[in-house]
Amino acid sequence: MEQAKHIDMQTPNGAELNLDALYKIAPSCFTEAKGEDGKVRRVVDFNKLRLLLGDNAVEDAPEVYDFTWVGKRAALQEAATPINKILRPYPKESVNWETTQNLYIEGDNLEVLKLLQNSYMGKVKMIYIDPPYNTGNDFVYHDDFFDSDYDEHNKNEEGQRFFSKGRIDDDGRYRKNTDSNGRFHSDWCSMIYARLMVARSLLTEDGVIFISIDDNEQRNLKNIADEVFGESNFRNTILTRRRVKSLNSQFADNGLYSMNVGFEYVLVYAKTSSYLMQALHMQKAEKQPKGRWDVFWSNADRPTMRYDILGFTPQTGQWRNSKEKAEMAVQNYKIFAEKFASSMSIEDYYAKTGIKDFIRRIPNGTGKNGGVQHWVAPSDTMLRTSNWTDIEVSQIGKEIDLPFENPKNKILLMEICRLIRNDKDFIILDFFSGSSSTAHAVMQLNAEDGGNRKFIMVQLPEETSKDSEAHKAGYKNICEIGKERIRRAGKKIKEESPLTTQDLDIGFRVFKCESSNYKDVAFAPKDYDQNMLGLLLDNIKEDRTDLDLLFDCMLRWGIELSLPLSSTKVGGCTIHNVNDGDLVACFDGNVTEEVIDAIAALSPVRVVFRDSSFSEAAEKMNLFELFKQKCDWTDEEVKNNVRVI
Repeated sequence: MEQAKHIDMQTPNGAELNLDALYKIAPSCFTEAKGEDGKVRRVVDFNKLRLLLGDNAVEDAPEVYDFTWVGKRAALQEAATPINKILRPYPKESVNWETTQNLYIEGDNLEVLKLLQNSYMGKVKMIYIDPPYNTGNDFVYHDDFFDSDYDEHNKNEEGQRFFSKGRIDDDGRYRKNTDSNGRFHSDWCSMIYARLMVARSLLTEDGVIFISIDDNEQRNLKNIADEVFGESNFRNTILTRRRVKSLNSQFADNGLYSMNVGFEYVLVYAKTSSYLMQALHMQKAEKQPKGRWDVFWSNADRPTMRYDILGFTPQTGQWRNSKEKAEMAVQNYKIFAEKFASSMSIEDYYAKTGIKDFIRRIPNGTGKNGGVQHWVAPSDTMLRTSNWTDIEVSQIGKEIDLPFENPKNKILLMEICRLIRNDKDFIILDFFSGSSSTAHAVMQLNAEDGGNRKFIMVQLPEETSKDSEAHKAGYKNICEIGKERIRRAGKKIKEESPLTTQDLDIGFRVFKCESSNYKDVAFAPKDYDQNMLGLLLDNIKEDRTDLDLLFDCMLRWGIELSLPLSSTKVGGCTIHNVNDGDLVACFDGNVTEEVIDAIAALSPVRVVFRDSSFSEAAEKMNLFELFKQKCDWTDEEVKNNVRVI
């Protein structure tokens, strides 16, 4: 007989607790190494951790199990390097600017992801991306992944000029990542690695990312995602069907070099074990008219789920349901067998009563389950597996008539969104948004199930080719196509189901990643302490508006860009109010006590002014005293809540 285990009288191992906590925050800083006892364990890669924390003076790491490439260290440094840019608002290009909670952001997605960190860290429930597949002509995301030794050695052979910000051709434009590039795969790995590192920080603890990819970089992407999200957080590789082409038909008689590719992948990674996906169902080819009896036992080892059913208790494995549910199912079958079995089938009984939970035991049943069975009702659906080849990757027909080739299938994206369990009100981010298929899918799904999902689309404004249909139609870059698709798709959805979409959000606020609001002038240390943004006082560029300054403050103060705004005039000054007092701002000159009274009446959480609103330092000091009195704030609260730019 096995002896009972002793209660562990020792306190938990503090080092192991710390390692577990660090792994949740930064799984990419862990690897495998062999200890003195010869056993391979998960250990911290301290060099990688130092790089992640911004320490660039890192020596070569010892030999460990790792996936690496030329430029990986630079990519990790780039992910952690701060930038001095802003997301500038463009209300005239937006739809329903005042009320929408959706965002469309133009710019390099690595820079945009960094800018979103303050306001959206831990707030994005789902990320879907369809990054460039690195086929040799679709990859223009060249970043500061500069390796001086490699590049100096290879620049003559490759015929490329290398600068501190990517590869530039003779016309000053980013080069395509063609297979003649000596770092064809390395550049792609660096590009996606840095972006996934930053994107992970935006996910909620129960968040998930879906990444579309084909054979070109699938293996590398899997290795990178294992590192960034943790191998234990890999959930599935979903197969989707690729459109069948007749490309090989003309060569079939002579033998084929390779078969046409019939599918693509979607890799699924959770941020933590907290993510549980919704069980999805799909239609069966044929509905089965009859139910079936199946074993009630499974091989999972859960001793608490072993109990007596009809005189039998399993010694291994477990029953499929709790004891309470099982006893109810036993009683259901007893009633059916005694009162109705002689006059109707169990299928007829189920159709009449809706009762479908039945458990019986075969007389003299043997085996691990002792002959205990449960009834499975007839159904025209079955649980989805990771085989989604019933769904095509690309949109077959153009629902929205825009010149964009091979947009992602809206049906595929809607099905992916349905994997989020028990939640229809969350943020979905797509930072390779292309023609905005994800935004279209989000609006359509909200219209169908009454959800309130919000989207954030991010896209590099890559120029369309001058000989392309898009360029001829007047679309100078991909962003123009993406924004127009959202406009048309939203209008179409509203028109097709007006009664059920009265509150449907089909708008979006447009932002563009641009240079700082401030002139590039050095500032004195004393100014840094007085200034919320650490910039020289009175150093704002002449072409910047109140909205530019307001959204810059919102980002730096960690306030979401989708929150409602309102403005009012008091004493000749404009007061901006974000989300009923989350942030109140006035950037006009000659701020009077009347203006201060109006701001204080809004019960603000944070207040910001332009430094030039006050002609003397004494006025600024008086400002703090006024807020102490009018908002009943302490010195510390005034210091934290009132700033100038």
